[in-house]
Amino acid sequence: MEEYLKIIKSLSERTRIRILALLNQAQEVCVSEIVDTLEESQYKVSRHLKVLQEAGLVVGSKKGRWIYYQLNNNQVHFQDQILKAINYISSDILHKDLERLKTRLAKRVNNQCISGKTENYSESYQ
Repeated sequence: MEEYLKIIKSLSERTRIRILALLNQAQEVCVSEIVDTLEESQYKVSRHLKVLQEAGLVVGSKKGRWIYYQLNNNQVHFQDQILKAINYISSDILHKDLERLKTRLAKRVNNQCISGKTENYSESYQ
């Protein structure tokens, strides 16, 4: 029962729903990409990612200097159903988030995350 309560509680915040909706559409995303997409602070995004990780909905993996987050593929049926339900949420906010994410992911260099919104990406971020 506690496992289910933790998942349900993790869904009680709008930013966490927005993060899950993004991860439903992208294979893996780094924190700076989520920060730029949601237009939220790095602290707030990281805090929400931690809650989602503790609920077992999200996992992170370190690649180079970045931690990439994705949906947990080893979910129990309940988690899978929750994530499917998020796909059915129709919201202008979520649609705008997805458009911003597509734009942000297009700025990757060699399919790797880069830092910040600035247009000067000449520095190597590997």
